[in-house]
Amino acid sequence: MKDLTPNKADLEPIETASIDEIRATQLERMRWSLRHAYDNVAMYKQRFDAAGVHPDDLQSLSDLAKFPFTYKNDLRDNYPFGLFAVPREQIMRLHASSGTTGKATVVGYTANDINNWADLLARSLRASGLRRGDMVHNAYGYGLFTGGLGAHYGIERLGATVVPMGGGQTEKQVGLINDFKPDGIMVTPSYMLNILEQFHKMGLDPRDSSLSVGVFGAEPWTNAMRVEVEKAFDMHAVDIYGLSEIMGPGVANECVETKDGLHVWEDHFYPEVIDPETGEVLPDGEMGELVFTTLTKEGLPMIRYRTRDLTRLLPGTARSLRRMEKITGRSDDMIILRGVNVFPTQIEEQLMATGGLAPHFQIELYKSGRMDAMRVFVEANPDAADELSKTAAARMLSKRIKDIVGVSTEIVVGDPGEVARSQGKAQRVVDNRDKE
Repeated sequence: MKDLTPNKADLEPIETASIDEIRATQLERMRWSLRHAYDNVAMYKQRFDAAGVHPDDLQSLSDLAKFPFTYKNDLRDNYPFGLFAVPREQIMRLHASSGTTGKATVVGYTANDINNWADLLARSLRASGLRRGDMVHNAYGYGLFTGGLGAHYGIERLGATVVPMGGGQTEKQVGLINDFKPDGIMVTPSYMLNILEQFHKMGLDPRDSSLSVGVFGAEPWTNAMRVEVEKAFDMHAVDIYGLSEIMGPGVANECVETKDGLHVWEDHFYPEVIDPETGEVLPDGEMGELVFTTLTKEGLPMIRYRTRDLTRLLPGTARSLRRMEKITGRSDDMIILRGVNVFPTQIEEQLMATGGLAPHFQIELYKSGRMDAMRVFVEANPDAADELSKTAAARMLSKRIKDIVGVSTEIVVGDPGEVARSQGKAQRVVDNRDKE
């Protein structure tokens, strides 16, 4: 792989600032954000007043713990524009979730918000190893999903050439990568596996492709998958993090020279990690639920937004800004199976460590009598698709999950191509327990 370590002269001052400088910037901006939310969003005024706190009570960053949390349901309850802190006419763009569990969550951006987003995406791409003049294949979905347009504007702000492909049409994706020869690709990690599979179907060696960097986000993925993709393409695979309620992609990003966790862009977002049960703020280094407060958002300020993502905060390495570990799962996506907490990423790790199996899987939850049960659908590699090999692989994966994760699981090994493919974000868990 190419050495893509950035020139220190290319970094923004905040990336190498002292901790004291970073904290002073955060305190000044947090005071503004709390006041902006309190003065302009009825929900925040009501919440703060009910909790007996006022923006003027913030004398230090630790005082943020006195303020109430914001939840995803708050966006649904105030659908569509009830949490906007500026008149609707000042909102330059709207994005929204799919709304699969109720009303869509709508987010809005002022012109300044869009400008900051593009800057932070460009910063993320520089940290990933991409540079002005590079070409980036953008396979994130365009439309109401924040990924496609967020990445698009960031690539342009970097000064790179964007290929606005979007999701789907995997054969065409590979054809364009082969013809246009981009330096980087932005895509969900599960869909990158589809692209890899398509390379092989078309008789192309992925190591001969022009790709030197893959920037993967929008869903949890493991270091085992990183190794798989990096070996297959001879390229760097780095993690990008974001969520639409806070901004979109580009809230945090790995640095290509270390790949040791995602540096949070703390000049725009203040992170906390809390105990998901008690809400208590945990010290850096302890695992818990990630909470964000926006520091510069005009259109939709978020105060102590509970992301449900599980991680821990660590000191900076390649940058002064703190790091968050790769997301291991979500507190609300956690499967509790016969008293054992299970995350899809744990299943993926064992799958990647089991020979003879492709890296595609889907978990089904169902009822076996009165008990919850789980089966995992996987598929054989083309060179191990005979029944004897599939049986051996199923036995090995089941044993690994039992030994390491702690649950008994039925493994169904299909032929190559049988597991449903993602055209964007992977649906890892299908819950059929209420259907039986």
